[in-house]
Amino acid sequence: MYEYFEGIVTVITPSYIVVDVNGVGYKVYSPTPFAYQKGDKAKIFIEQVVRDTGITLYGFQSEDDKGLFLKLLSVSGIGPKSALAIMAAEDANSLAEAIEQGEVKYLTRFPGVGKKTASQIVLDLKGKLRDYVARLDRQDEEQGNISPALNDALLALIALGYTQKEVDRITTKLEEVNADTADQYIKKGLALLLKK
Repeated sequence: MYEYFEGIVTVITPSYIVVDVNGVGYKVYSPTPFAYQKGDKAKIFIEQVVRDTGITLYGFQSEDDKGLFLKLLSVSGIGPKSALAIMAAEDANSLAEAIEQGEVKYLTRFPGVGKKTASQIVLDLKGKLRDYVARLDRQDEEQGNISPALNDALLALIALGYTQKEVDRITTKLEEVNADTADQYIKKGLALLLKK
């Protein structure tokens, strides 16, 4: 029913954001809630899921991410919460590449994904994400050499209340850190910010 919302982000939690659109606050579950900043205007691509228990809104930063979510939902055994958890646990490019390469073992590390479900994901989606991976690769080249995990960490630090100037000051130091996840970058970033 909804394609996207454009409004002011008023609440940010670890699992959802609230977007004020003309005085109405919409609770939107997101795989990357800390990518948004409180008080900023944001365009959020929406997928509305209707179940017996209620209506839930899921929001994404891009149409491509929404498309990946919908592709995950098309897999037998994957519901909205599982799809969101999978997308939250890994950057979209790595996830799509793992599916395209048939890496079942890699996919089993996600919450609620066993070997059977991982095999089903590969079976259903392999070959259907090539264009998505190519678009993400082009976007990465345009954005520079910052890894997705570092980018997520920088956005999270801003969402925690640090200024852009403070975060910019430690970015070069964080680029030198050997970290694999946004959490590792965030911990190191907080340590650097607290040193001042």
